[in-house]
Parts: sequence; C-alpha cells; structure tokens
Amino acid sequence: MTILFKVFLCLILIFCGGSLVNCTEFEVGRRDGWIVPKSKDDDQMYNHWASENRFKVNDTLLFKYKKDSVMEVTAEEYEKCKASHPLFFSNNGDTVFKFDRSGLFYFISGVSGHCDRGQKMIIKVLDIEATPPPQSADETAQKPHKSGVAEMTPMGIITTLTIFVMSTLCLIFV
Repeated sequence: MTILFKVFLCLILIFCGGSLVNCTEFEVGRRDGWIVPKSKDDDQMYNHWASENRFKVNDTLLFKYKKDSVMEVTAEEYEKCKASHPLFFSNNGDTVFKFDRSGLFYFISGVSGHCDRGQKMIIKVLDIEATPPPQSADETAQKPHKSGVAEMTPMGIITTLTIFVMSTLCLIFV
C-alpha cells in the first residue's frame, strides 16, 4: 500500500470511528429468535425483552426466523394484530430494521395467527439528544458552579478513547 492510501485510511478511521460506537444491533428474542411464544404465559415475552433494553436512533434490530415475517405497523394495527398496509415488511429470515427516529415502533408477525399468540412487540426508541428539564432556582443555588470545566458523558468518553486508539494504531502502522 502506498503511504497516501494509508494516511487516507487512517483519516477515515479517525473521523468515522466515533460513529461506529454510537449504535448497537439487538438480536430480537435472544437465542430463540423471532418465534411464536411457546405458551400463553409467554404472550408478552417480546415486550418484556424490549423493556430490558434501551434503544436509540440508529440502533438496529436483527430478526432471525424461519417461515415467518416481520412487519412494522401502526398502533391500531398492532392492537388488531392485522395490517393491510404495513410501514415495513420483510420475510427473508434475517431481517435488519434500523431506527431512524425516536418514539414508539410496533412490530407484528405477518403470518396469520402468530400475532394473536404473542408474536408482537412495542419498542420505545429514546431521544438521547433531549435536554434535561430546567432546574429550579433552589436546585441551581445548591450546586457548585463548574466554570470552565467540560463534563463528558460516558458515550463521549468511549468515542474519545476510540478515536485515540485508532489514531495511535494509524501512527504505528503507517
């Protein structure tokens, strides 16, 4: 490889590296995948799984299944377990769905009867850019002012460390 190509590759890794750690792929249903729940007691298993996770914009869901399908639907279609015009449909067995906004997403199986037996899920995607609620004057007065000190979020620390490591690796290998 030429030096110019190596420098170009390093710059791509440095500037794009931070965005690589900002999203997560979640495998729906863990090892069982996207299946009809085995018993009536498990009819909320996907909503229970979803409540154990925190989803944000650009995260993806991986639906693994055989002889089935997955549809994103409206809240009304979710409640009825029927969708004549799904917002998203796939039946390829390895479906990846990317969250492009915050808010609620509703998923059901497209196979007749599967949704009624519990193969459905609601996901809440968090708006991580949301600003915290304003503080009252009393709360502000009780906290010491940190003038000139920047506070980093855990994700900011991870992103900074990732960029540092990639930069160091580029310097070593170029």
